[in-house]
Amino acid sequence: MTYRQSQPEFHPGEDFAIAMDERDSLKHYRERFFFPKTANGDGVYLCGHSLGLQPKAASRYIEQELKDWAELGVEGHFHAKNPWMPYHKLLTEQTAELVGAKPLEVVVMNSLTVNLHLMMVSFYRPTKQRHKIVVERGAFPSDQYAVQSQIRFHGFDPAASLIEVTPRPGESCLRDEDIDSLIEREGDRIALIMLGGVNYATGQALDMARITRSGHAHGCVVGFDLAHAAGNLQLKLHEWGPDFAVWCNYKYLNGGPGCAAGCFVHDRHARAWDLPRFAGWWGHDEQSRFEMGPNFQPMPGADGQSGDSAGD
Repeated sequence: MTYRQSQPEFHPGEDFAIAMDERDSLKHYRERFFFPKTANGDGVYLCGHSLGLQPKAASRYIEQELKDWAELGVEGHFHAKNPWMPYHKLLTEQTAELVGAKPLEVVVMNSLTVNLHLMMVSFYRPTKQRHKIVVERGAFPSDQYAVQSQIRFHGFDPAASLIEVTPRPGESCLRDEDIDSLIEREGDRIALIMLGGVNYATGQALDMARITRSGHAHGCVVGFDLAHAAGNLQLKLHEWGPDFAVWCNYKYLNGGPGCAAGCFVHDRHARAWDLPRFAGWWGHDEQSRFEMGPNFQPMPGADGQSGDSAGD
């Protein structure tokens, strides 16, 4: 949905805020949610990045699943109103639209950090000559933990293999030209560029298309953590062309901790059958999955990266 409406000149104060609310074509969605109560009535809720408000329809959806479980038992996997076996596919089209991707390129599964590790298993393939990973200084700590552990797993030292892009002295945000310069300078030694689409501390949105072009021009794999970008910015992952991206659905998508995360793999890798991966049940070709064969046959696209948690 594209929302464009000429905006009046801003004025501080409650009257202006109320007038703007009245102009909002989406204002009726407010009635679809429960609001925590305070001594003065409905609270002002600004914590959607951790857990959104409860939709009034949520209990109805949960009751439907309980009803199917009660009446169908295990047959609910195939015959429930929303069959459980392919449940994650209910989210594919919306997820693709959300991040500007093809349905083949996305899957909802696991948690963000698990997905990041799965992507680095496939896309961080260090060599003696090309082993460095680029992150931004001040990246979300779990990204740093994951990246450093992958470097050590491959027998390298983060002190030598981790490059942190740093703002200039006295500045809090990165400059595009400084990222370009680092890639130009270190490109032959960089195996993976792994940056956040939006920095969680500063709110800076990086130019992901530019970074991807620059990285690929120097033979680097490019991936993004979109935890603070998905649901916040208009994304065009297929068009921009990074090799992969991961994100959680509990920040701007309001799912709360524990909500299944998202993963993008560009379709140029969709049938890269020789791509290293940690294989599992849900990544196996669904047409032959129940033949119980001994050899792994991956699904094309992002689904082929799934382990045993797709749709959990």
